[in-house]
Amino acid sequence: MTYCVGLLLNEGIVLLSDTRTNAGLDNIATYRKTFLFEEPGECVIAIMAAGSLSVTQTTLARLREAMDHPEANDETSILQAPTLLKVAQIVGNMLAQVRLEIDEKLGALHQGASALMIVAGQRRGGAMRLFLIYPEGNFIEATEDTPFLQIGEHKYGKPILDRVVCPETSLADAQKAVLLSVDSTLRSNLSVGMPLDLTVIPRDACRVTEQRRIEAGDPQFRAMSEAWSKVLRDGFDRIVI
Repeated sequence: MTYCVGLLLNEGIVLLSDTRTNAGLDNIATYRKTFLFEEPGECVIAIMAAGSLSVTQTTLARLREAMDHPEANDETSILQAPTLLKVAQIVGNMLAQVRLEIDEKLGALHQGASALMIVAGQRRGGAMRLFLIYPEGNFIEATEDTPFLQIGEHKYGKPILDRVVCPETSLADAQKAVLLSVDSTLRSNLSVGMPLDLTVIPRDACRVTEQRRIEAGDPQFRAMSEAWSKVLRDGFDRIVI
């Protein structure tokens, strides 16, 4: 399993993903789940993936092939797509096609494979947008009312986002929020694990300005986690019923 979260704010986009992939207690591996595509100053697109590796890796490989194809155009290449809505449509169509192909191969074994993706970014002159792509290829979009999207093991990290994140949240506070969100998930679910990948895309920059990998034992992350635990314990002690 995995945990990925994206925030769409007035100041920009903040994304965070873990890297754990497991197919049982004795088969755990590390795979990057955030993928970036850029033409700095013109277009930036981030894709985060959760679910079957066979589906997500094939989908991303085909998206890259489409971008590199000599006849790539705005209907096939996410970097040439005129809007982020079109990017979401291209990714959704590719994800649905790959999922159906793999499902057909696994059908004889009475098995299936599925995946979800978060697509975020901006094209110069356009709006920043954040989408959650479902396995069937359809999608939903982050809004002012719900300025964040999650995939994977999202239930443990959702409460803090519900309480503190709004469109006016600063990029600095947003990074703190997603890190505390994943910290709660790490403590409650073994299928989510470090290292973590943090990405920041400021509004109208059309490029990634911060990309950081947080390894297990990172002193800054550990200090933040310990401070958060202390705040929660102190708050709990102060509540009277």
